[in-house]
Amino acid sequence: MALTDFRFDLGRPSLNFIATVGSRLGEQPIERLDSTQRLSEWIGRAGIVPPNSRLPKVTARDLDAAISGVVTGVARATRQTSQSVLRAATVAMPELVGGSADLATSTGTVTGQRAVTRDDFSGEVLNFGIRELGMAAVLNGLSLHGGFRAYGSTFLVFSDYLRPALRLSAMMGQPVIYLLTHDSVAVGEDGPTHQPVEHLESLRLIPGLTVLRPADDVETAAAWRQALATRDGPTVLVLSRQSVPSLPIGSTRPDFLAADGGRVVRAVANPDVDLLATGSEVGLALGAADLLEAEGVRARVVSVPWRERHAAAASARDRAPITVSIEAGVTSGWAGLAAVRIGVDRFGASGKASDVLAHLGFTPAAVATRVAAAVRAETTDPGRR
Repeated sequence: MALTDFRFDLGRPSLNFIATVGSRLGEQPIERLDSTQRLSEWIGRAGIVPPNSRLPKVTARDLDAAISGVVTGVARATRQTSQSVLRAATVAMPELVGGSADLATSTGTVTGQRAVTRDDFSGEVLNFGIRELGMAAVLNGLSLHGGFRAYGSTFLVFSDYLRPALRLSAMMGQPVIYLLTHDSVAVGEDGPTHQPVEHLESLRLIPGLTVLRPADDVETAAAWRQALATRDGPTVLVLSRQSVPSLPIGSTRPDFLAADGGRVVRAVANPDVDLLATGSEVGLALGAADLLEAEGVRARVVSVPWRERHAAAASARDRAPITVSIEAGVTSGWAGLAAVRIGVDRFGASGKASDVLAHLGFTPAAVATRVAAAVRAETTDPGRR
């Protein structure tokens, strides 16, 4: 729908009502505005779209072609891969508009496109300033208007500030995309105030909100595809600050996210234990699995970027005798999926990211030790768990 097709028909009775009430209160009647004329004048000043123009239709195949080049197999932060996807997607989808709460460089939303300014509305980037709640409210407005796919970004820990508007995104079924980066205690020196531990789990509690925490470039591209394909609610992409390895692709099917919510990145015959991990902890799980193999423990590693979808499909897959979850956040949400939960049920600490992770037990050796102990306990007393 072109902007010139839109009419403020509902505004006319409102203005008449205000004028009537004002008159009864002894005030001068409010001038009745021709909203159609005013909108036309605004469109002329803004130089937006010509009448009856239409956006090009973008198919899933077109989008795949646009973002296929971002999967490089090189270790890098998922926020950086997300930026590559965003740049490609905005070229293919001119209706994809958004920005950040004054953190564009850090969150990977610098796309090279033009910014919307007071004098020029023809850009695609909105510089929201340090106002997360205002940003999310604007994104909802763009989505409700129609004709736009809106996205916004900030650090995961600052999702507290935008939560009321994000909750409304879910309540209204608006397909807003939220890019939340710097997703764990690996933020490092910024300390506990900037290290999210409870935020990921709290977002998963919001009905109708899809929460995706990809582990590498393949999963980040898939998460973007899923977000753009979702039309009935918002999606959060939870992205890392630090570099993560590119994981083995193996037999990953293109629709693995929608089908299962996860994928096996290390397969073994007759596994003794399943290691379920998300985001940057998938690489950690792979390192622990290698150490466990040396001890004679067969560990299958499953990356679970979409935990809720993975949990819903749990009955359709085989399971190892014991399951361990590994995620750098509070562990309460894994209770129904894992007998052993390795996480961060406390606030973080200030220091180098590697030192903080080691202090909290997030090293391959520390994880392998805990998993081996769980496997031994299961072997000795299968009913214990």
